[in-house]
Parts: sequence; structure tokens; C-alpha cells
Amino acid sequence: MNLYYPAETPPLRRHFLQRCSLGFGATALSLLLHEQSVADGPNTAADRKDDVPHGILDRFHHTPKAKNVIFLYMDGGPAQMDTFDPKPELTKLHGKPFPMKMEPTQFDNNGSAMGSPWQFQQYGQSGLWVSDLFPNIAKHADKLCVVKSMTSKFSEHTSANYFLHTGLGIVGRPSMGAWVVYGLGSQSQELPGYVVINGGLTPPGGLDNFASGFLPAAYQGSTFAPTGDPIANLKSSVRSPDQISRRRDLLRSLDAGFLEATAKADPIESAIHNYELAYRMQESVPAASNLNEETEETRRAYGVDHTNKPTAIYARQCLLARRLVERGVRFIELTCPSVGHDRWDQHANLKKGHEDNALAVDQPIAALLDDLQKRGLLDSTLIVWAGEFGRTPFAQGSNGRDHNPYAFSIWMAGGGVRGGKTYGETDEFGYKAISQPVEIHDLHATMLHLLGVNHERLTFRFGGRDHRLTDVHGAVLKDILT
Repeated sequence: MNLYYPAETPPLRRHFLQRCSLGFGATALSLLLHEQSVADGPNTAADRKDDVPHGILDRFHHTPKAKNVIFLYMDGGPAQMDTFDPKPELTKLHGKPFPMKMEPTQFDNNGSAMGSPWQFQQYGQSGLWVSDLFPNIAKHADKLCVVKSMTSKFSEHTSANYFLHTGLGIVGRPSMGAWVVYGLGSQSQELPGYVVINGGLTPPGGLDNFASGFLPAAYQGSTFAPTGDPIANLKSSVRSPDQISRRRDLLRSLDAGFLEATAKADPIESAIHNYELAYRMQESVPAASNLNEETEETRRAYGVDHTNKPTAIYARQCLLARRLVERGVRFIELTCPSVGHDRWDQHANLKKGHEDNALAVDQPIAALLDDLQKRGLLDSTLIVWAGEFGRTPFAQGSNGRDHNPYAFSIWMAGGGVRGGKTYGETDEFGYKAISQPVEIHDLHATMLHLLGVNHERLTFRFGGRDHRLTDVHGAVLKDILT
């Protein structure tokens, strides 16, 4: 007997559509079977071109250089002239009236020209300039490609964060991590394809920075914690394997009935996928996050037991990121730990603020670069270090810097990026990009290209038109590629 309408009642059109929705259950089953076939199959990038698990693409658009991305998000906007873009002319002008036209700023409290409190030195065979803020990262200068001419369209944190993460400055669009996993899928059956390791500071704009937007919910970022339980409520209260099995069977039965009774196939299919993944994560997540498996030498290199708490937290984030890469997680983002007063958003007390934030991330990031290289993973892992915008070369008040969307520095390493290189230039004060300006869309296009995806061909139909991460913009930065 049918539970949803009596057998003697002729089926209405809506009932026919509801019953047909059961076909989507077969889609979920084929998804799981396809994942298994991939897991049992070849394991090299070349062999995987035609066997990408639950991504929309049947094959890479071209041979990829990178399999994974680790996005090191520097929340708040580090100052370019204090980190990777030295400006000696600005130092000479320190304390004097700023000679260029000042654009409107966030807080409209503009002071005199402000030189960097830190010295810069050249490192490596490339002679890359790095601030004294990063003595450990500087040792890896020949791995870094510094883009000095990044620009943003927004000077306010929330909109700039949405723009950086989703390609649009308003809420509701899919995050870049969601786009990557939508296109390519995950390399792991036991872990999400997109993981956000939360250091303690949720950026302005909140979790929508990591959301799937109009893409199916299965592609949204899963938040892990670097300390304590990596995911809340992950441990089952049921210990009997037989009881767990019976609960799962009941859940599958209820899902099938609900799927038959509703025409909302996509949300239901995403929920079914997430339930299945959550079950597998009960074993895989504790194993992946068990940093005690690492040698004392490795833990010490990252700074897991560092006396500075924010450094120890970020060390755990970086080490966990490496372990997730080893387990096939496609896209991993690290947010900043709290340094006790603010993220990289120094509207005042620039020296202490930037030094505290740099102390938190410098050693762990350097250890991550070194560890990935030693394990043969750096060539296939793209590292991106970026904030949402830069800072002004003139002071806010007397000892801070306001937001500056007209130029900022980011760097990339590994994953097909040419190391020991700079791209683009800013004016003599680091205020605006004057050569090879780069938009966020270009960064996204380049990231996708390195993963084997043509950004113009990765689309999703929504609201009557095709959407993509780069909208109708974006150009691959071919000069920085190997």
C-alpha cells in the first residue's frame, strides 16, 4: 500500500512528479559507488583525469599542476609596505605631509606619511625582499611568488571578504572552496572536500564566506577546530555496532520516504550525502586530527607547544592542514588565531599589532612549506597567503593605517607557481598598483587554472543564467606559472 495516497486514487500530476523523484536516490547511490571505484583505481593526477569523484566535471580541462589548495587567510588586511613591498621613499617621507591625493578612507582620519617600522632584507638566490616581520618565511623566499599589485573593489571588511572568498561583494554567493569541490570533487571518501580550520576569529561576513551559496549544500565548507574536539558532537552516543547499523538503516528508509514525498530533490540529496559522510567522519576526523602521531621534531618545527598561545594554535592549524592534504582534502582554509587585541587590522598601534600577528603565523607557515617539500607534496599543493585588502601609506591618527583597496601584496607557493618571483608594482609609496594590476577575479582564475579547470567553463545555472566564480571577468596570471 502506498503511504502517500490511497491505491484506489488515480495519481495526480504532482504525485507522479513526487514518485519520479525517487530516481534521485539512484543518483546518490551512483555517487557513492563512483567514489568507491575511484578510491580503488589509479592514484596519479594523470590517471585521475577521467575519474574525479562527485565533481561536476567529467575530466580536467587541461593537465593540472595542483591537486590541493591551502588558503592562508590573513584576516584584516596586512600592510603591503610593512610585509613584502618595501618603500624606502616612504621611509624618507615619514612624518611629513603625504604628497599624493588621498582617496576617501574608511574612518577619514588621515595623518602624515608613515614609513615602515621594520627593515627589509633580500633573501635566497632570487633576492626577494621580505620584512623582518617574517624571519622564518623569509628562508623560503625562493619558493614564493609575491604579487604586489593586488586590488580590491571594496574598502570595508565584510564586502571585501565576500569579494575575496566568493567573487562578489555581497552575501549569498558560493565560496571559492565550494566552487573547487563542485567542479573537481574530493579525493577522499572519509573527509569533506572543503575544510575551514578555525583559529578562533570568524572574519567579518561570518560563515557565509565559506558557504555553498546556490550550489548544493554538500559543497559548503566544514569547520574544524585545531584544539579539543575538531568537530562538535562528532562522537556517537551509541556504542553498539549493531545498534548503529540499525539506526543507519532506519535513517535510509526515512530518507527514501521523504524523498518520495517531496519534489525538493537537491536539498534532500545533499542531506543524504552529508549524513553518509558524517558517519564516515566519526572515525576519519579523529584520526586525521591526532597530532600526537607526529614526531617531536615535527611538532617542534611547527611550534605546536610554543609558549606564545596564538603561535601554538596556528601551528596546529598548519600541521592539521598538511595531514588533511595527505588524506585528499581538496581545499583547506586557515583563519587567524586571536592575538589578544585584533587581527591584521591595525587602525592604531601598528607596530605591536603587526608584530603579534606575524609572531603567530611566521614559524608555522615556514614549517608547513618545509614539511610539504620534504614529503613531496609542495609541487601538487598550492599555497595562497592573502588578506582582503591592504593599508594606507599615510597614518590613521598617529600610529595606525586605514584600509586601502588600491594595492596590496599576497604570495603564492607550490602547485605550479614560479618561486622567487615578484609580479606587478606599486607607486613609490605603495599606495596604488601602477603596473600589472591584479583583480580578485584574476586570482580565482589562476587558482582554478592550476587545478586543471578553465574558469570560464565551470558554471552553474541559477536564477535564469549561468554563474561562475569569476563572473564575466578574470584572466590567468600566466607569467607566474611554471
